Amino acid sequence: MNKITLDKTDRKILSVLQADGRLSNQDVAEQVSLSPSPCLRRVKRLEEAGVIRQYVALLDPEKIGLGLLAYVNVRLEKHSDATAHAHSTARVLAPNLAPSLVTTTSPRADFAVAVAQWPEVVACYAMTGEMDYLLRVHVEDMEHFSRFMMATLLRHPAVLDVKSSFALQRIKDTTALPLL
Repeated sequence: MNKITLDKTDRKILSVLQADGRLSNQDVAEQVSLSPSPCLRRVKRLEEAGVIRQYVALLDPEKIGLGLLAYVNVRLEKHSDATAHAHSTARVLAPNLAPSLVTTTSPRADFAVAVAQWPEVVACYAMTGEMDYLLRVHVEDMEHFSRFMMATLLRHPAVLDVKSSFALQRIKDTTALPLL
């Protein structure tokens, strides 16, 4: 992970853009007390360094019919030593086989690929502790959540256990990171 050094002006620019990513360069420059050219150079540098990943519109989930927010803890079956040994042996004995015929994936890798395809899951984190993953799931209602669980999540072969919690009230929900 390459960490970039941010000075006070960079932090001001990032703070302004986190509050409103649609501001023109002129407006950002005025708010951080720079002329437009140096401001634009700094923004471009922050974009190229990956500090600014993208500009997006933040939608209100309830206003687009996604009124139920669930946090789902997922525990996967562990990839056994015997299975790992079998894959390793297959690669040694048949090195010319197509990679798709000698699978080297783990339950974790398979699960990560699957999660990326599920539109209900808006965030997925690998976790420490009792569970392996934490999913943030936005759905219309409990019926939609039930369908997602039964037809999608619980059908994944690596899933061993799930525990769900539902948000009752949004107290704080921000995408702005602290710029210390």
